[in-house]
Amino acid sequence: MDRRKFIGDLGSPVLAVCAVCLGACSKGGNSPSNGNPGGGGGVNFAVNLNSQLPNVGDALVQSGVIVARVAAGNAVSSFAAVQVACTHQGTPINYSSSGNKFICPLHHSQFNTNGTVISGPDNGGTATALKVYNIAINGSTMTITG
Repeated sequence: MDRRKFIGDLGSPVLAVCAVCLGACSKGGNSPSNGNPGGGGGVNFAVNLNSQLPNVGDALVQSGVIVARVAAGNAVSSFAAVQVACTHQGTPINYSSSGNKFICPLHHSQFNTNGTVISGPDNGGTATALKVYNIAINGSTMTITG
């Protein structure tokens, strides 16, 4: 068999298989910049308020979400849950209890506890609002969904 004919005959099926593999491996719109860092299935996890986040200013990161205790008590309004990836370049953000805001350590974008941009990155880029997750509290169990 001629080498060119062999490569030509083999090329189409191989390209089709590669296209399927690449499609399955792509991020599929779950990048931090579009506000869905948790993946295609969404976020759904529980926090035990008896042992986690006991103090105002405490924060934890789970499933692409940063959850912070912003006030005393176990009311929904005592907590904030937003995507952990900064919308500028995807860097994990931190919670600052002294300013009651989320701050990106890379370029210093700042977000309020509702995810709204307070100030953009130092390098002149842009940041958009963080995805905000739903909080429900039943007794000492907080559930984060979204």
